[in-house]
Amino acid sequence: MTIATTFPLDPSASPTPAEERAQRMVDPGFGRVFTDHMAIAHYNAADGWHDLAIAPRAPLTVDPACAVLHYAQEIFEGLKAYRTADDGAALFRPDANARRFQASARRLAMPELPADLFVESCRALVRSEIDWIPDSDGGALYLRPFMIASETFLGVKPSSEYIYMVIASSVGSYFKGGPKAVSIWASENYTRAAPGGTGAAKCGGNYAASLAAQAEATAKGCDQVVFLDAIERRYVEELGGMNIFFAFDDGSIATPPLSDTILAGITRDSLIQLARDRGIAVREERYSLDQWRADAASGRLVEAFACGTAAVVTPIGSVKAASGDFTIGSGGPGQTATALRDALVAIQTGGAPDRHDWLDRL
Repeated sequence: MTIATTFPLDPSASPTPAEERAQRMVDPGFGRVFTDHMAIAHYNAADGWHDLAIAPRAPLTVDPACAVLHYAQEIFEGLKAYRTADDGAALFRPDANARRFQASARRLAMPELPADLFVESCRALVRSEIDWIPDSDGGALYLRPFMIASETFLGVKPSSEYIYMVIASSVGSYFKGGPKAVSIWASENYTRAAPGGTGAAKCGGNYAASLAAQAEATAKGCDQVVFLDAIERRYVEELGGMNIFFAFDDGSIATPPLSDTILAGITRDSLIQLARDRGIAVREERYSLDQWRADAASGRLVEAFACGTAAVVTPIGSVKAASGDFTIGSGGPGQTATALRDALVAIQTGGAPDRHDWLDRL
């Protein structure tokens, strides 16, 4: 079967006026300002992937028995398009997102979207919405590719029909005035994922399962929650939506090793590569909450930071836990986190050489 990989444009009959668009992009925040169009494709076993288009953004109409509503067969991705220093635009590592989307599909018993179709859907949407990329420092066009099970039935089995879509949102800098150190609640009660589960897939259920722990963190006066492993309840795994790193007084950094309980973050992978480019020793090893507390107290640990597409790098200043609270270093952003973030952002925006061919220029 030949699969089409082009997304023809069906332009909106009522696009947002330029003045209104500019006003909405002055301070867009994150995930609140959406563009005029979306990419869409459909799948069934007989026709494969079909009806590809860049169409006007509009509400979905689904049957009350739609499979995704009852059995949560759904996956998604997150990536950004940046306005580059030469006034062009570029996606950052969309091929890596495409591979992770395929891995998530396999785990959720969904059809794998061809990588070239995934990348072209993002490229085509950015081309149509390029005026929605903010010019402000830290501004970007955030893309949310996702796939849902769309068959109408009640019964526990993989759906036979799916809808793939990409929506776009103008976003600003995640932190006004630069990244600020956040406080973390270490959940010793809730866990995010268990071996054999869906922790390594980017599916909505993982995030829904983190919300009770995030609410607990908020009640404790913390910004984010970090989860421990589900077996021993000792080892740090990841935050609700970000990977985590630790920086030590010998100049090295460490991060929990990937497994079927930890999402393979693309920002995580990029930071590991950039650190090694700079001669920083990087270890992927298990790290317990007790060791984290002891190393912070002794001064061996000088920084901790989280990373992800939305905020890029987020310094961690303090940790609260039922077993005891502690502060990391000075309690503010550290040199390693700041340097790695600046290096990554410079590549993403075309201000530094792209030695690893991460940018997909449009």
